[in-house]
Amino acid sequence: MTDNHGIHIVDTEFQQPHFDAAYLIVENGRGAFVDCGTNHSVPLLLAAAARAGLAPEQIDWLLLTHVHLDHAGGAGLLMQHLPNAKLVVHPRGAPHMIDPSRLIAGATAVYGEAEIRRSYGEIQPVPEARVVVADVDAAHEFSVDLNGRALRCMDAPGHARHHIALWDERSRCWFSGDTFGLSYREFDTANGAFILPTTTPVQFEPDALKQSIARMLEREPRAMYLTHYGRVEGVRKLAGDLYAQIDDMVRIAHAADGAADRHERLKEALAALYLRRAREHGVAQDDAQVRALLRFDIELNAQGLEVWLDKARRAA
Repeated sequence: MTDNHGIHIVDTEFQQPHFDAAYLIVENGRGAFVDCGTNHSVPLLLAAAARAGLAPEQIDWLLLTHVHLDHAGGAGLLMQHLPNAKLVVHPRGAPHMIDPSRLIAGATAVYGEAEIRRSYGEIQPVPEARVVVADVDAAHEFSVDLNGRALRCMDAPGHARHHIALWDERSRCWFSGDTFGLSYREFDTANGAFILPTTTPVQFEPDALKQSIARMLEREPRAMYLTHYGRVEGVRKLAGDLYAQIDDMVRIAHAADGAADRHERLKEALAALYLRRAREHGVAQDDAQVRALLRFDIELNAQGLEVWLDKARRAA
């Protein structure tokens, strides 16, 4: 699907339709991908470039918001098809693209070896000479030139410490990866998009996440391009929804901490939170349908909150 300002939304078909997006930005005959999905997504990305009138040689950049495998798992294989492209990634993520062994091990610990093979395929490394480190910190941005179009990388921790958000000067929109949460198109209503934060293991930091969202809002963006999924508008309202839910999730985590059945309590409390907000938003699906669509998020968010609690305890 093509959006305005030369932005093409590519469904990577990871897990289910309209769940995981990559983006192709086209500027005067040159292109940049933002995120890439998995190895299985590579033919879809190349086909999207062809539909946009670009040969693989005309893709200059692959910009990764972060190196979680649903965003970056296909990077090594895709780069093999893009002879002139450079890969841009956060300093903390660059070593994992050059040598993905630790990244694979971490994902395997969460999802299991069989699921990694099924969903992601064999993760390929990216040659170090083709990796550009986005030298960002809390005070600085890193700019990429796409044929005269500025794409600015901002440090955006909170979901992951290796996360950047990309500001597109032309469209005045952010490509937010997972920092600005998830929005399932099935839950769109007359009230707009439904949004929820993601606390996927292992680097959830609630204060940092809220600060990253606030910094994105400073640009007065017209919209956000989410990996999960697509373009959302009304960003100030959505940011308020995210702030409130992050605080709710922190309270849920503290309430469950210390319980013998902590994980199950977290899952039930998160499900109740999302169901309540879905009803307030006017979502038409019944409770069972809402829970079914969010089942992976409920599980992973519970795991992420547990990791955060345990880290805080060790640091105390």
